[in-house]
Amino acid sequence: MFERILVAVDGSEGSKKALVLAARLQQTCDSELLILTVFRHHSLLEASMSMVRPDDPDNIDDAMRGYAKEVAEEAKKIAADTGAARVRAFVKAGQPARMIVKFGEDHKADLIIVGSRGQGDVQGFLLGSVSHKVTSLAKIPVMVV
Repeated sequence: MFERILVAVDGSEGSKKALVLAARLQQTCDSELLILTVFRHHSLLEASMSMVRPDDPDNIDDAMRGYAKEVAEEAKKIAADTGAARVRAFVKAGQPARMIVKFGEDHKADLIIVGSRGQGDVQGFLLGSVSHKVTSLAKIPVMVV
C-alpha cells in the first residue's frame, strides 16, 4: 500500500502520537519510515539579536540544529521501540511546511503524517498551522493526527 511513509516530528506530544501511528502503519505495510525534523533558519539579523547564551553555540542556527538532531534521534528510538524496522531520520532547515512537502516529493513518499499541533513558533519547529499548510501544498495524501 505505502512504500515510504514520511512523518514530521518536532518533539511535541502531537508529533509523538503521529510518530507512533506512523511506526505501526510502517509495520503493517512493510514500508520505509522517514522521520523529518525541520528547524527554521534564522537570518543574520535575527541571529545577531538572539538570546543564545555565550556558552551555547556561536549562532542560533547551530543551537536549533543541535536540538533538532536530538529530537530526530529520540523519534528514531521511539519508532524502534514501537517495532518499526526500516527507519531513517533527517534534519533540515527551512520553512517547515514547504520543507516537509519538498522532502516528501524528493524522497518519493506515498504518505505524509503530521501532528495537528506542534511546538509553535517559540521552539521554531512545526509552526502554528503547519499541518494545514502541508495539506494544502502536498500532492500526496496527508494524514493529520
